[in-house]
Amino acid sequence: MKRAKQPVRILLLGGTGEANALARRIAGDGRFAPTLSLAGRTSNPVTPDLPLRIGGFGGVQGLRDYIVEHQIGVVIDATHPFAAVISANAIAACKLAAVPLIALERPPWQPETGDLWHSFATVEEAIDALPKMPRRIFSGLGRLSLDALARAPQHHYIIRVIDRIAKPDALPHATIVAARGPFRADDDLLLFATLGIDIVLAKNSGGDAAYSKIAAARRRGIPVMMIARPHSPPRTMFATVDEVWADIEHHHAPPTERGV
Repeated sequence: MKRAKQPVRILLLGGTGEANALARRIAGDGRFAPTLSLAGRTSNPVTPDLPLRIGGFGGVQGLRDYIVEHQIGVVIDATHPFAAVISANAIAACKLAAVPLIALERPPWQPETGDLWHSFATVEEAIDALPKMPRRIFSGLGRLSLDALARAPQHHYIIRVIDRIAKPDALPHATIVAARGPFRADDDLLLFATLGIDIVLAKNSGGDAAYSKIAAARRRGIPVMMIARPHSPPRTMFATVDEVWADIEHHHAPPTERGV
Protein backbone atom coordinates (compact mmCIF):
# COMPACT_ATOMS: atom_id res chain seq x y z
CA MET A 1 0.00 0.00 0.00
CA LYS A 2 1.03 3.63 -0.36
CA ARG A 3 1.33 6.01 2.50
CA ALA A 4 1.82 9.77 2.45
CA LYS A 5 5.00 11.33 3.68
CA GLN A 6 5.01 14.06 6.32
CA PRO A 7 2.93 17.04 5.24
CA VAL A 8 4.76 19.91 3.59
CA ARG A 9 4.94 22.94 5.87
CA ILE A 10 3.75 26.09 4.17
CA LEU A 11 4.26 29.64 5.39
CA LEU A 12 1.50 31.80 3.94
CA LEU A 13 2.17 35.53 4.18
CA GLY A 14 -1.36 36.90 4.24
CA GLY A 15 -3.47 39.94 4.88
CA THR A 16 -5.79 39.72 1.86
CA GLY A 17 -9.06 37.97 1.09
CA GLU A 18 -7.25 35.83 -1.46
CA ALA A 19 -4.80 34.71 1.23
CA ASN A 20 -7.68 33.62 3.46
CA ALA A 21 -9.34 31.72 0.62
CA LEU A 22 -6.08 29.97 -0.20
CA ALA A 23 -5.44 29.20 3.48
CA ARG A 24 -8.83 27.48 3.77
CA ARG A 25 -8.10 25.37 0.72
CA ILE A 26 -4.64 24.35 1.93
CA ALA A 27 -5.88 23.64 5.46
CA GLY A 28 -8.41 21.17 4.09
CA ASP A 29 -5.71 19.00 2.53
CA GLY A 30 -3.73 16.70 4.84
CA ARG A 31 -0.71 16.77 2.56
CA PHE A 32 0.08 20.27 3.79
CA ALA A 33 0.57 21.97 7.17
CA PRO A 34 0.01 25.71 6.66
CA THR A 35 0.71 28.63 8.98
CA LEU A 36 -0.86 31.99 8.17
CA SER A 37 1.29 35.01 8.98
CA LEU A 38 -0.17 38.51 9.41
CA ALA A 39 1.64 41.79 9.96
CA GLY A 40 -0.69 42.69 12.84
CA ARG A 41 -1.79 46.09 11.54
CA THR A 42 -5.48 45.46 12.22
CA SER A 43 -7.20 44.25 15.38
CA ASN A 44 -9.44 41.18 15.35
CA PRO A 45 -8.53 40.06 11.82
CA VAL A 46 -10.94 37.69 10.12
CA THR A 47 -8.93 34.54 9.45
CA PRO A 48 -9.50 30.86 8.71
CA ASP A 49 -9.21 28.27 11.48
CA LEU A 50 -5.55 27.29 11.20
CA PRO A 51 -2.25 28.13 12.93
CA LEU A 52 -1.77 31.88 12.98
CA ARG A 53 1.33 33.99 13.45
CA ILE A 54 1.05 37.76 13.99
CA GLY A 55 3.86 40.30 13.82
CA GLY A 56 7.02 41.02 11.88
CA PHE A 57 9.95 38.67 11.42
CA GLY A 58 12.78 41.15 11.97
CA GLY A 59 13.85 41.68 8.38
CA VAL A 60 15.36 39.27 5.88
CA GLN A 61 17.50 37.38 8.38
CA GLY A 62 14.65 36.95 10.82
CA LEU A 63 12.38 35.56 8.12
CA ARG A 64 15.14 33.26 6.89
CA ASP A 65 15.69 31.97 10.43
CA TYR A 66 11.95 31.32 10.87
CA ILE A 67 11.83 29.38 7.60
CA VAL A 68 14.77 27.19 8.61
CA GLU A 69 13.72 26.70 12.25
CA HIS A 70 10.18 25.64 11.32
CA GLN A 71 11.29 23.53 8.36
CA ILE A 72 9.13 25.43 5.92
CA GLY A 73 8.90 23.66 2.57
CA VAL A 74 7.40 26.50 0.55
CA VAL A 75 6.55 30.16 1.18
CA ILE A 76 3.54 31.83 -0.41
CA ASP A 77 3.47 35.62 -0.57
CA ALA A 78 -0.22 36.61 -0.70
CA THR A 79 0.25 40.00 0.95
CA HIS A 80 -1.28 43.27 -0.23
CA PRO A 81 0.08 44.50 -3.60
CA PHE A 82 1.49 47.57 -1.81
CA ALA A 83 3.31 45.54 0.87
CA ALA A 84 6.59 45.98 -0.95
CA VAL A 85 8.92 45.51 2.03
CA ILE A 86 7.71 42.06 3.10
CA SER A 87 7.61 40.92 -0.53
CA ALA A 88 11.23 41.96 -1.05
CA ASN A 89 12.22 40.35 2.25
CA ALA A 90 10.49 37.11 1.25
CA ILE A 91 12.48 36.92 -1.98
CA ALA A 92 15.79 37.44 -0.18
CA ALA A 93 14.97 35.13 2.75
CA CYS A 94 13.79 32.28 0.53
CA LYS A 95 16.94 32.58 -1.52
CA LEU A 96 19.09 32.35 1.61
CA ALA A 97 17.09 29.40 2.92
CA ALA A 98 16.94 27.68 -0.50
CA VAL A 99 13.15 27.39 -0.22
CA PRO A 100 10.75 27.99 -3.12
CA LEU A 101 8.62 31.13 -3.11
CA ILE A 102 5.25 31.56 -4.82
CA ALA A 103 3.44 34.89 -5.10
CA LEU A 104 -0.30 35.46 -5.37
CA GLU A 105 -0.98 38.96 -6.65
CA ARG A 106 -4.37 39.98 -8.00
CA PRO A 107 -4.36 42.03 -11.22
CA PRO A 108 -4.58 45.81 -10.90
CA TRP A 109 -7.75 47.67 -11.80
CA GLN A 110 -8.00 49.02 -15.32
CA PRO A 111 -9.81 52.27 -16.21
CA GLU A 112 -13.22 51.90 -17.84
CA THR A 113 -15.36 54.24 -19.88
CA GLY A 114 -16.43 57.10 -17.64
CA ASP A 115 -13.50 56.85 -15.22
CA LEU A 116 -11.67 60.10 -14.51
CA TRP A 117 -8.33 58.75 -13.34
CA HIS A 118 -5.18 60.75 -12.72
CA SER A 119 -2.23 58.40 -12.17
CA PHE A 120 0.66 58.95 -9.77
CA ALA A 121 3.71 56.94 -8.81
CA THR A 122 3.47 57.70 -5.08
CA VAL A 123 0.97 58.87 -2.49
CA GLU A 124 3.04 62.02 -1.95
CA GLU A 125 2.85 62.92 -5.64
CA ALA A 126 -0.93 62.55 -5.58
CA ILE A 127 -1.30 64.74 -2.47
CA ASP A 128 0.93 67.44 -3.95
CA ALA A 129 -1.26 67.48 -7.07
CA LEU A 130 -4.47 68.22 -5.14
CA PRO A 131 -6.09 71.64 -5.67
CA LYS A 132 -4.91 74.47 -3.44
CA MET A 133 -8.44 75.47 -2.55
CA PRO A 134 -10.08 73.22 0.08
CA ARG A 135 -12.01 70.24 -1.27
CA ARG A 136 -13.95 67.35 0.24
CA ILE A 137 -11.74 64.34 -0.40
CA PHE A 138 -12.41 60.68 0.25
CA SER A 139 -9.22 58.82 1.20
CA GLY A 140 -9.09 55.09 0.70
CA LEU A 141 -5.33 55.08 1.32
CA GLY A 142 -5.47 53.64 4.84
CA ARG A 143 -3.97 54.87 8.08
CA LEU A 144 -0.36 54.45 6.95
CA SER A 145 -0.85 57.41 4.59
CA LEU A 146 -2.02 59.90 7.23
CA ASP A 147 1.35 61.68 7.32
CA ALA A 148 1.19 62.18 3.57
CA LEU A 149 -2.28 63.75 3.81
CA ALA A 150 -0.80 66.32 6.18
CA ARG A 151 1.10 67.75 3.19
CA ALA A 152 -2.22 69.40 2.25
CA PRO A 153 -4.07 69.93 5.55
CA GLN A 154 -6.54 72.50 4.18
CA HIS A 155 -8.80 69.80 2.72
CA HIS A 156 -11.72 68.08 4.46
CA TYR A 157 -10.66 64.44 4.29
CA ILE A 158 -13.06 61.58 4.86
CA ILE A 159 -10.62 58.82 5.80
CA ARG A 160 -11.82 55.23 5.77
CA VAL A 161 -9.84 52.83 7.95
CA ILE A 162 -10.46 49.32 9.28
CA ASP A 163 -9.83 50.10 12.96
CA ARG A 164 -11.03 53.35 14.51
CA ILE A 165 -8.26 55.86 15.18
CA ALA A 166 -8.14 59.32 16.70
CA LYS A 167 -8.34 62.23 14.31
CA PRO A 168 -4.75 63.39 13.65
CA ASP A 169 -3.91 66.84 14.97
CA ALA A 170 -2.26 67.63 11.64
CA LEU A 171 -5.60 67.16 9.82
CA PRO A 172 -8.01 69.54 11.56
CA HIS A 173 -10.82 69.03 9.04
CA ALA A 174 -10.65 65.23 8.81
CA THR A 175 -13.47 62.80 9.47
CA ILE A 176 -12.59 59.22 10.38
CA VAL A 177 -14.85 56.44 9.10
CA ALA A 178 -14.08 53.01 10.59
CA ALA A 179 -15.43 50.19 8.44
CA ARG A 180 -14.35 46.75 7.31
CA GLY A 181 -14.86 45.63 3.70
CA PRO A 182 -15.93 44.30 1.36
CA PHE A 183 -17.91 47.39 0.45
CA ARG A 184 -20.80 47.91 -1.98
CA ALA A 185 -20.79 50.46 -4.77
CA ASP A 186 -24.33 51.61 -3.91
CA ASP A 187 -23.26 52.31 -0.33
CA ASP A 188 -20.25 54.34 -1.44
CA LEU A 189 -22.42 56.15 -3.97
CA LEU A 190 -24.72 57.23 -1.16
CA LEU A 191 -21.75 58.15 1.05
CA PHE A 192 -20.18 60.31 -1.65
CA ALA A 193 -23.48 62.05 -2.37
CA THR A 194 -24.27 62.66 1.29
CA LEU A 195 -20.83 64.05 2.10
CA GLY A 196 -20.37 65.94 -1.16
CA ILE A 197 -17.12 64.21 -2.12
CA ASP A 198 -15.14 66.09 -4.80
CA ILE A 199 -12.11 63.82 -5.21
CA VAL A 200 -11.21 60.21 -4.39
CA LEU A 201 -7.73 59.12 -3.35
CA ALA A 202 -7.05 55.42 -4.02
CA LYS A 203 -4.29 52.88 -4.37
CA ASN A 204 -4.58 50.49 -7.30
CA SER A 205 -5.08 47.46 -5.10
CA GLY A 206 -7.15 45.40 -7.53
CA GLY A 207 -9.74 42.85 -6.47
CA ASP A 208 -13.39 43.26 -5.52
CA ALA A 209 -13.32 44.14 -1.80
CA ALA A 210 -12.34 47.80 -2.24
CA TYR A 211 -13.53 48.45 -5.79
CA SER A 212 -16.76 50.08 -4.61
CA LYS A 213 -15.17 53.53 -4.32
CA ILE A 214 -13.93 53.32 -7.91
CA ALA A 215 -17.34 52.31 -9.24
CA ALA A 216 -19.07 54.99 -7.17
CA ALA A 217 -16.67 57.68 -8.39
CA ARG A 218 -17.34 56.67 -11.99
CA ARG A 219 -21.10 56.88 -11.52
CA ARG A 220 -20.88 60.33 -9.94
CA GLY A 221 -18.23 61.68 -12.32
CA ILE A 222 -15.71 62.22 -9.51
CA PRO A 223 -12.00 62.29 -10.39
CA VAL A 224 -9.82 59.59 -8.83
CA MET A 225 -6.21 60.23 -7.89
CA MET A 226 -4.90 56.71 -8.49
CA ILE A 227 -1.59 55.61 -7.01
CA ALA A 228 0.16 52.97 -9.08
CA ARG A 229 1.54 49.84 -7.50
CA PRO A 230 5.20 49.57 -6.61
CA HIS A 231 7.27 47.58 -9.06
CA SER A 232 6.64 43.87 -8.65
CA PRO A 233 9.96 42.02 -8.31
CA PRO A 234 10.63 38.95 -10.47
CA ARG A 235 9.31 35.76 -8.88
CA THR A 236 6.96 32.88 -9.60
CA MET A 237 3.63 34.72 -9.57
CA PHE A 238 -0.01 33.83 -10.12
CA ALA A 239 -3.16 35.96 -10.29
CA THR A 240 -5.75 33.64 -8.72
CA VAL A 241 -6.16 31.19 -5.86
CA ASP A 242 -6.91 28.41 -8.34
CA GLU A 243 -3.62 28.99 -10.16
CA VAL A 244 -1.61 28.91 -6.94
CA TRP A 245 -3.37 25.78 -5.75
CA ALA A 246 -2.68 24.02 -9.05
CA ASP A 247 1.02 24.90 -8.76
CA ILE A 248 1.19 23.69 -5.15
CA GLU A 249 -0.43 20.37 -6.03
CA HIS A 250 1.76 19.86 -9.08
CA HIS A 251 5.13 20.98 -7.72
CA HIS A 252 5.03 20.90 -3.92
CA ALA A 253 2.72 18.12 -2.75
CA PRO A 254 4.62 15.37 -0.89
CA PRO A 255 5.09 12.21 -2.90
CA THR A 256 3.65 8.94 -1.64
CA GLU A 257 5.93 6.18 -0.50
CA ARG A 258 5.30 2.45 -0.65
CA GLY A 259 4.86 0.59 2.64
CA VAL A 260 3.15 -2.45 4.10
